[in-house]
Amino acid sequence: MFKKDNWDEILQALTANVFRTVLTAFGVFWGIFILVILLAAGKGLENGVKQGFDGIATNTMFMWSQSTSKAYKGLPKVRRFDFRNSDVQALKEALPDLLYVSPRNQLGDFNGTNNVVRGTETAAFTIYGDYPELIKQEPMDIIKGRFLNQQDILEKRKIAVIGKGVIAQLYGKEEEVVGTYIKINGINFMVVGVYKSKQQGGNAEEQQKNIFIPFTTFQQAFNYGDKVGWMALTAKDGSSITELKPKILELIKALHSVNPADERAVGNFDLYEQYNKVQSLFNILQIIAYFVGTLVLISGVIGISNIMLIVVKERTKEIGIRRALGATPAAIRGQILSESIFLTIISGMLGIAVATGVIALLNMFLASMPPGKNTMFANPSVDLRVVFVALLILVGSGLLAGFIPAQTAISVKPVDALRTE
Repeated sequence: MFKKDNWDEILQALTANVFRTVLTAFGVFWGIFILVILLAAGKGLENGVKQGFDGIATNTMFMWSQSTSKAYKGLPKVRRFDFRNSDVQALKEALPDLLYVSPRNQLGDFNGTNNVVRGTETAAFTIYGDYPELIKQEPMDIIKGRFLNQQDILEKRKIAVIGKGVIAQLYGKEEEVVGTYIKINGINFMVVGVYKSKQQGGNAEEQQKNIFIPFTTFQQAFNYGDKVGWMALTAKDGSSITELKPKILELIKALHSVNPADERAVGNFDLYEQYNKVQSLFNILQIIAYFVGTLVLISGVIGISNIMLIVVKERTKEIGIRRALGATPAAIRGQILSESIFLTIISGMLGIAVATGVIALLNMFLASMPPGKNTMFANPSVDLRVVFVALLILVGSGLLAGFIPAQTAISVKPVDALRTE
């Protein structure tokens, strides 16, 4: 196999008709090129979509109260109810697999009426009453000062953490923010921190225009009593919020005398379930990429097999002479298979190399784009294990492409071969 004469013979056979060899090799080159590019594109799309989940505790669900749709225990069919502070503690005690149970309240939004004043500047922003653990559930970075802490909750401090979008509308370019005061619905709050949202996509700009204040302060300052607008619930590692969801809903319905069969009373959004759906989609895309790439590769292998059959036919007399001189069937078969594998691997490796170059150029282009402009596509790449698998496919393809021509070659009787013109 590794004798110089064998390699000289392989090169001589493949260079006898260079144009035909190049066209034959192109099928395998294109097949492996398409396979690598499709897998890299799928990974790039997956990375881009997952950037939208960056910093978010994906094992999370959001829950809010709605109108009931069924009568229960003498209560009317349609009625409104609100979550209460006691619901939070009840959930924590009943379901120890919950890592965070974060009650939240909301006031206004950036498209509403002006609700925040600083000096002569007024604007509309979304005000959230939250607990400190929210920063572990939502994607944000504190770029100045600090976020809410437990002491703020206990002492009901009138402090606020504002976004970069708030600064752009209420402050000057070089103006110091931390330590200043803003009025929310006529009540003074001291700014103790500035955040930057990590969220990307269509509403990324709006996510910079929120103001966070302590949950207890929100309830007291805006006369919410013990009302809870909605909750963000995160499960511990090793537990699934999707599996806990039925128990959560069952408990909440029991606490508020809601019919257990009422599907409308408690609204919810299961982020973990949606995340798994996205992951499943990318798994399917990867399978499709393998399927399409393999089909293209097989077409190239068939082309090599056909050409090797032609080569064998052209060398029938040569094979006859070698058989007459004592060459064994194994030696003839090995020579044909070597030529097939060599052509397949060389063309396949070239396909991998060119695909790698294209991916590198694409990554350079994406890296040069302004942040946030390439949110749906990021860092296309292919795992080294995939390259290893591709190499195994190439070797197998070479063997497959040369098997039939090799069997044809050794089936020719030396006498018949020598008579061939």
